[in-house]
Amino acid sequence: MSTPVWITATPPATHGELHIGHLAGPYVAADVLTRYLRAEGEAVRFTTGTADHASSVEVRALRHNRKPEEVAEGYRAAITADWLRSGVEFDHIVRPRRDKGYGRWVQDLFSRLYAQGVIAPRTRLLPYCEPCDRWLYGAHATGSCPHCGADSDGGMCHECARPNDGGDLVSARCAVCDTPAVARRCRRLYVPLEPFRDTLAEYWATAGLPPRLAALCESLVEDGLPDIAVGHPAEWGLPVPVDGFPEHRIDGCFEAAAMHLFGYDTKGPLPRRAIHFCGFGHAFCHAVLLPVLLLAQDIKLPQDFNVNESYVIEEGVQEGNVWALDLLTEYGSDTLRRHVLQARPLGRRTVFRRERLAAARRELDENWNSWLARLFSSVREECGGRAPQALPGGTGWEILERRLHRGVDDLREAYGPDAFDPRRAVAVLDEMVRSVADFGHVNAHERCRPSTSCRHLPALAAQLAVASALSAWARPVMPEGADRLAAALHVEAGRPVDWHALTGPLPGTRLAPPSGPVFGF
Repeated sequence: MSTPVWITATPPATHGELHIGHLAGPYVAADVLTRYLRAEGEAVRFTTGTADHASSVEVRALRHNRKPEEVAEGYRAAITADWLRSGVEFDHIVRPRRDKGYGRWVQDLFSRLYAQGVIAPRTRLLPYCEPCDRWLYGAHATGSCPHCGADSDGGMCHECARPNDGGDLVSARCAVCDTPAVARRCRRLYVPLEPFRDTLAEYWATAGLPPRLAALCESLVEDGLPDIAVGHPAEWGLPVPVDGFPEHRIDGCFEAAAMHLFGYDTKGPLPRRAIHFCGFGHAFCHAVLLPVLLLAQDIKLPQDFNVNESYVIEEGVQEGNVWALDLLTEYGSDTLRRHVLQARPLGRRTVFRRERLAAARRELDENWNSWLARLFSSVREECGGRAPQALPGGTGWEILERRLHRGVDDLREAYGPDAFDPRRAVAVLDEMVRSVADFGHVNAHERCRPSTSCRHLPALAAQLAVASALSAWARPVMPEGADRLAAALHVEAGRPVDWHALTGPLPGTRLAPPSGPVFGF
């Protein structure tokens, strides 16, 4: 078997549950591409992890008088359950506090980079909270980004995706007690990026960078590549394995980048291609720090990036109405997946509106499920519930078949990694369903013609062929309903997205339609 395509999605911090914005970002989209490639017979390695050692986990624990390990473990379990219920299937989810050998692996990588001079000590200003007697790094510090002025944590601005060193955070305050911070000199470990200027520039020139990410990388080069702190004086996280820094912990961004490498295992055969899915606010870790870790080990890997913007929760919507678990329970995975793909914030922010989620459900009910219900009912009434003894045909079948073949070409392009556009895939699927539904309505009148018996059966066979194809064509977007449809028709699930799928069940096959809707509920 050929070396796999490596697909990654940003490891979420385990300081809270997933909400619909997370699903609209990297996770469902990455799963769509993974499912498509696997159906094509491609070897794929789909990985992520949970950022249990993120500073935000400790901040939440301090605010609620809990232990950070309790916070991390509880939300890690909730997040992985939400992935499972939404149909996002990873090959490996790195669990930092559970995976055997993980901590030692990350520390060994850190030690090797320090020995190579990739990591070096620097003394810089860092915010400090005197009432809490705590150094403020990462989520412990709040203030304004020194680059764009947006509200920012220490370390990374999620608005412009540029790093700050904590000490240059404007009007820094303690995230726990809200006391203005004082700046103190602190000796920490850094990765100076300037020595990687030429290799990073060459890497970015050949990588598939979307325009906003390319603009970020070029501006970093133009302004002078910064030194990135990879360790902090702290109590939570993996201990820094370097003498002279006994109370320091490895930075969460460094660990997230290393986590990807641990999840793939770079000691084995390298993937022929890596495709990273992330929000723009996390792009620095994927597009800058991860390549540095690879380049420092003389690993050159073709990489592409699918970067989403923020999916904003509209003003007035309570947080309890956007949690992934609640929406999955209310709408099901099919409805939620197709909605977040339609609303995916690509190139610009989009806003969550519940009425659009309800519209996604109506589309499935009024078009997809109503057509399938009519089809199964007709087969039951006209053929005793068995696939008819007829070849696909009917008035307009040749035209519909040509349209479907063109639609499959569009689908393959929209699903494929080079022009990945799941929103386009949803639109094409909807058009296919509307077209075959119209075909069914037109040909239903054949039963009323007294001159010729069984004239309507080819149209039923044609619709069953389209239904069979949709169980393959729609599976990357809505795997739950697609597999339910495949089971009803007794056809293989997970077939390639191609025109060969346009083959109905064998004549005489007894169909087993579900008692409820096929897609969603």
